[in-house]
Amino acid sequence: MNKKVPMRQCVGCREMKSKKELFRVIKTAENEILLDATGRKNGRGAYICPNKECLFQALKSKGLERSLKTAIPQDVIEDLTKEMEIIAKG
Repeated sequence: MNKKVPMRQCVGCREMKSKKELFRVIKTAENEILLDATGRKNGRGAYICPNKECLFQALKSKGLERSLKTAIPQDVIEDLTKEMEIIAKG
């Protein structure tokens, strides 16, 4: 019996991909917005492809804000972009 692969939709390009291929962005109980590389932290999560195009698309379409049910400050957007670059290289 083969295991079912968990699928998630990218809030940028709106494509369904396996959970392992996507980054998880979460809003914690303290209203912090973080990139969750492990995919295990508590909080409201949204999934996004590990590339800048999807991040910018998610911000432009307000898909990330809708998923996390909060406005996203500019400094947090810059942090997410930097973190994503670091993780994508590593």
